[in-house]
Amino acid sequence: MDLGANFVAKLEPFLLMSKAAKGAGAAKLIQDATSAHGVFVFAELLEQPNIQELAGNPQHEPYFSLLQLFSYKTYQDYLQYRNVLPALNRAQITKLKHLTLVSLAMESRILPYAQLLNVLDMPTIRDLEDLIIDAIYLDVLRGKLDQREQQFEVEYTMGRDLEPGKLESLLQSLQNWASTTSAVLATLDNKLTELAARAATNKTVKEAYDHQYQTTLKDILDKQKEAKNAKQASAFTGRTGLTPAGIAERDREREREAREREQKEREKDKDSMDVDEPAEGTKGKNRKAPQQDASKQQRKRNRF
Repeated sequence: MDLGANFVAKLEPFLLMSKAAKGAGAAKLIQDATSAHGVFVFAELLEQPNIQELAGNPQHEPYFSLLQLFSYKTYQDYLQYRNVLPALNRAQITKLKHLTLVSLAMESRILPYAQLLNVLDMPTIRDLEDLIIDAIYLDVLRGKLDQREQQFEVEYTMGRDLEPGKLESLLQSLQNWASTTSAVLATLDNKLTELAARAATNKTVKEAYDHQYQTTLKDILDKQKEAKNAKQASAFTGRTGLTPAGIAERDREREREAREREQKEREKDKDSMDVDEPAEGTKGKNRKAPQQDASKQQRKRNRF
């Protein structure tokens, strides 16, 4: 249930009784309604014909002013006109202070203790905090007591009856609020558009930066690799006295020499085979000749 939504229902019995109450009875009804627990709105009672008649009666007119006080005035107004108003009992004074709290909360979200002590005529901070806590339990308003900062932070408050002649100023206030809200929304839209454009630009810049970073990193790594290879080649050249091109040329020369040696070996083997194997027609003659020469020599030695 919304804050203060049951206040009209609590006023209903007094509205029914006002239809039959006149004069002193109507004045007594106002006293009862302003003292009743939980009754914080009085506009409908104030509009009842029998209650309106009290405004033209000098004897009962103060009670009509009292009802107006509880409808849309504050405790400070009571102190200012207390001499022409009926005396208030303790319940009425407490209720009027609660309603004054509502009026102050409608004007400012932060209510300093110093201001409340003065406006509500409270003797101590403890009494002030008790009054605020009671108002919270009665669903008159909601908020937080900040004892460290000595202030009351308003979160939500009930609405009070609207004083005659204040409707135009209220409408003007609402129009000003609507204009301010529209201006704020337009500013927020512009800021959101600006932020979106900035975010897109930042994204493009970041992507370009990342691409440049990766390209630069690749170039650096390639140069480091080339420098490392060059260093290794230089170290190898220092040990062998050859450059990589010279080493390749040397290997090719060795391969060529190996092929030439192999070719020579093959030719030599071929020539040897031609000498060791005579023609078939002279094979037996050549084999016996060494034996005959040896026999002749033996006979010559025997002859001596």
